[in-house]
Amino acid sequence: MPEVRQITGTSPSTGAVQTPRGARSGEAFQEALREAQGSVRFSAHAQARLQSRQIELDAEAMRRVENAVDRAAQKGSRESLLLMDDVALIVSVRNRTVITAIDRENLKENVFTNIDSAVVL
Repeated sequence: MPEVRQITGTSPSTGAVQTPRGARSGEAFQEALREAQGSVRFSAHAQARLQSRQIELDAEAMRRVENAVDRAAQKGSRESLLLMDDVALIVSVRNRTVITAIDRENLKENVFTNIDSAVVL
């Protein structure tokens, strides 16, 4: 007759392996959380603004934006203005989505509403 044994370290309902509490350091957890959240996305409106205003964001600029969104999220921000070089981005921090992009020429005398934070890069 086959022996029946309980398998430990797995979730009874899904069979997924569970990580013991406290097994990850705070820094490793933050990195895993960032990976799970994914990178910053751009709304259709933001993509149209980037294209019409001829704003290009290279890999380094995207890394800076992602870091700024991470910092804003740590402070509890919901909607943030990111000021980077000659570009301003309005970002939904909760959704990790750039809502719109403004270039230097369109920044003059502009009023930003419905934001709760600003990050200067």
